[in-house]
Amino acid sequence: QVQLVESGGGLVQAGGSLRLSCAASGSMFSINVMGWYRQAPGKQRELVAGITSGGSTNYNYSVKGRFTISRDNAKSTVYLQMNSLKPEDTAVYYCYAGLNWRGGHWGQGTQVTVSS
Repeated sequence: QVQLVESGGGLVQAGGSLRLSCAASGSMFSINVMGWYRQAPGKQRELVAGITSGGSTNYNYSVKGRFTISRDNAKSTVYLQMNSLKPEDTAVYYCYAGLNWRGGHWGQGTQVTVSS
């Protein structure tokens, strides 16, 4: 089993920055990809950014150029640096870890609220 503990959410004004962290523990041998999803009220959960164990990244088009995902494999931790935040970035952000992008493990979620 894998446990994911997120931190770093909060309230910020538009244009501000936040950094999310997700520390993983447990059976890490089964983990290749890690990433962040988000879900806003009334909307489906969507992938924000992902990163493989080799460092390959992918981003949702809406956050490209503003968000940066990184990973410290030694610490089993993934980070999401969020800059130039917009009100539409307001959502619950969930950490994900798995062998691939299906059937993996989820964190409990952390609220990010961007005020205009």
